Amino acid sequence: MRRFSLWLRDKPVVADSALAVLLLLLEIIGVVDAENKLAYLAIGVLLPLPVALRRVYPRAVAVTTLVLALAAILVGSLADDDADHITLVSQGIVLYTLVAYTGRREGSWYGFGLVVTVALSMMAIGRPFGSELLFTVMFYALCWTLAEFIGARHAYDAEVAARLVVADYNKERRLHDAVSAERTRIARELHDVVAHAVSVIIVQADGAKYVLRRDPEAAEQALGTIASTGREALRELRRTVALLRTEHAPDQVPQHGTAGLAKMVEMMRGTGLAVELELAGELDDIAPEVSLGVHRIVQESLTNTLRHAGPHPKAWVRVRRTDTAVSIDVTDTGVPPAHEPAARIKGSGLGLVGMRERVAVLGGSLEAGRDTDGSWRVRASIPLQSDPME
Repeated sequence: MRRFSLWLRDKPVVADSALAVLLLLLEIIGVVDAENKLAYLAIGVLLPLPVALRRVYPRAVAVTTLVLALAAILVGSLADDDADHITLVSQGIVLYTLVAYTGRREGSWYGFGLVVTVALSMMAIGRPFGSELLFTVMFYALCWTLAEFIGARHAYDAEVAARLVVADYNKERRLHDAVSAERTRIARELHDVVAHAVSVIIVQADGAKYVLRRDPEAAEQALGTIASTGREALRELRRTVALLRTEHAPDQVPQHGTAGLAKMVEMMRGTGLAVELELAGELDDIAPEVSLGVHRIVQESLTNTLRHAGPHPKAWVRVRRTDTAVSIDVTDTGVPPAHEPAARIKGSGLGLVGMRERVAVLGGSLEAGRDTDGSWRVRASIPLQSDPME
């Protein structure tokens, strides 16, 4: 039954045609009381027909029903027949339709036309303006009141539908933003793990190739560094993929701390990069996501030093914790501006982009660029009580 009603709602002509047929049947039944049956039936068949299109062409139907009502008065007067047409109730239906679906302005003009039609009808048949007129006015007032109620209901339904559309759009946009943020997070994690390991492996492989015949021990040491770096990268990738496959809470994020920083610096020293590490404050009890952020920033900065700082590079790493934040300062010897890679000068490399994104998520700030003495410097500050959602 509900499906049928919904089907009828989408096809107004079908329901209104059924209503027009019902009015026509009532008109045929009423022809018995008419003195001039042929004239009565001729106009009575036409009166209900416009009702079939009342919701499709409400204004045209309103004008048509008024014309037909005036025609019924004229035919009844000429035929000297004062029988009432039952289908004149269609005028109340049309009034309801105008007010509910078109507006009060059109309904007011049509109501004025109905008043004129009723007055002409009573004068034509010589009836006094009494109880019949009062009943007619009450009938039209009821139609108007019902139309106001239905019109308000339609307006409410339209507003709810509009809000649902907006809500669906906002939901889709939030889902899209969440997916984009997750993709960015995955890309950042994989870049931090893979880029660092691959950079170390490439540098060590080139060094091993260069000294393979002249210094087998140095080549063997480089190959050992390549193997250990590869194994460490594989462990990092497995851990990252495991975290990405599950809904993990913040406390499941790995916490590197001072041991992780020291291990990373020691591995970078094994590649030939001279690194000095300075740690200040308690760094082992900070939030895991902040600890991971500190580790990745230092890791990416040293990787960039290894790749771009030229021969015999040197770097200084200072990590300091205060009451409100953790500050990271990584400085390397740099290279002459003429030999500086474009990505490093402009800050357009994926490594710098990833560091900026990570720090922004943690509510911190990051600066990277050439210092006054020609060295390259990365400075970051990450608050200890940050709320990424703010």
